[in-house]
Amino acid sequence: MIEAEEPIRLGALEAQVMDVLWDEGPSTIRDIISHIASNPAYTTIATVLSNLDRKGMVTISRFRRCTTYSVAMTRAEYEASQMACVLRGSRDRASSILQFVESISETDRDLLRNFLKTKGAQR
Repeated sequence: MIEAEEPIRLGALEAQVMDVLWDEGPSTIRDIISHIASNPAYTTIATVLSNLDRKGMVTISRFRRCTTYSVAMTRAEYEASQMACVLRGSRDRASSILQFVESISETDRDLLRNFLKTKGAQR
């Protein structure tokens, strides 16, 4: 899992672009534009992708005259890194974790229980 010291903040359009890349896989700028309802300008998406590259969210592949953008981390890795940043900023990490677990559904708690049992059995 990729963990940043500071959370990676995504603007609204950055989040839309990442959703396209997570859902559709490696894409060109024109591919991305075709999946965004507001039909943003080519240069706008190029700038967004440059910012996402700077943030470590995408990788760039160039072959001849074609540039393709891919995710540098999965959606789950990104979301987990956001949660880890929140916990690092907590003054009472244990209480924050317990409050979070208390707030999730029973189904999610079962998922967590099973995961922890499996992890414990692997040791």
